[in-house]
Amino acid sequence: MNSEPVPGFTSVSTWSQPAPTTSTADRQRVIERVASMVNRRGAKRLRVAVDGFTAAGKTTFSHELAAALRRLGRPTLQASLDDFKHPWRHAREHGYDRISGDGYYRNTPDFESARELLLRPSGPHGSGRVVLCAHDPLTSVDHRDVAVDAPANAVLIVDSVFAFRPAYNEFWDYRIWLDVPAELSLRRGIERDREAEGLEEAERLHRDRYHVAEQIYIDEVDPQSLADTIVDNTVFDHPEIRERP
Repeated sequence: MNSEPVPGFTSVSTWSQPAPTTSTADRQRVIERVASMVNRRGAKRLRVAVDGFTAAGKTTFSHELAAALRRLGRPTLQASLDDFKHPWRHAREHGYDRISGDGYYRNTPDFESARELLLRPSGPHGSGRVVLCAHDPLTSVDHRDVAVDAPANAVLIVDSVFAFRPAYNEFWDYRIWLDVPAELSLRRGIERDREAEGLEEAERLHRDRYHVAEQIYIDEVDPQSLADTIVDNTVFDHPEIRERP
């Protein structure tokens, strides 16, 4: 019997959250069910998007999903599209808006790096040489020359707001939408960021930038209609898989 651990590759980004250490039985059942649905898509390399509002719980869900897939024998890679945004100096050098909600949604992403370094090579017909972080969002360090070799049966899990937008959507082999009410997302996001940003700045960031950008995304893309699976993550300990509308 092969006792070698199933490999899991993670980003070199300093913008990261620790993997969860505890889980309820209800939550574990949902995670394992989603992992089984992903696994049934085939033994080739797969690309999974975990999308949802800010503070919907995407990163935690991605950690849990990756662990469940490794228990099924699938190597995993984890990334975030937050690590495929242009650094702030790029906006200053090129004179574009990334402050407003509209500017944040339309101008911030480095689409080319995400497609050519992360999404295309991690697919079933890609090279398997995958960059998991292009630009560190905290340090602005360029990591586009740091790559890992994805096994032929690896699953890439990418958590991000706006993951189903047209610039990325064709690359996903499985799409998961984590659903929480918009107002709950706002409260969670402000609470999460108030220590680092201060309460007033955290409220401004979420209400005037992130929330506005997310509404543009909802209006233009209707991401729930594109999801393979919708998970209601309103009550963290008791998530529920929902039918698509």
